[in-house]
Amino acid sequence: MVLRLIAAQRILVLATPPLFLEYEDVLKRPEQLLAHGLEPHEIDQFLSELAALLEPVETHFSWRPQSRDPNDEMLLEAAINGRADAIVTYNTADLESAGQKFGIEIMTPPELLRKINP
Repeated sequence: MVLRLIAAQRILVLATPPLFLEYEDVLKRPEQLLAHGLEPHEIDQFLSELAALLEPVETHFSWRPQSRDPNDEMLLEAAINGRADAIVTYNTADLESAGQKFGIEIMTPPELLRKINP
């Protein structure tokens, strides 16, 4: 459902080049291939379509470390530098403190859907 909102341009996705490459890496991991069932060429097509819809963010400032999980720093930097209203993730615990510090709402995909479609 969230992907449909992105495609309909009801929500805007922000990404830095390193974060986008991380999305590609994660989607092509063996355990993720088993989970979503897509072939590598289908992932490439999806990422190409996603790239056309997202807002590229250039990182001007780095505030590392801010998150309890160093792997979340790229996501947080894209949100801060892109002046995001929210970070949508299932990993809310590691980002909550930094989100409060920078005034960025941290929410899960179901919370986003409830907010958009009350």
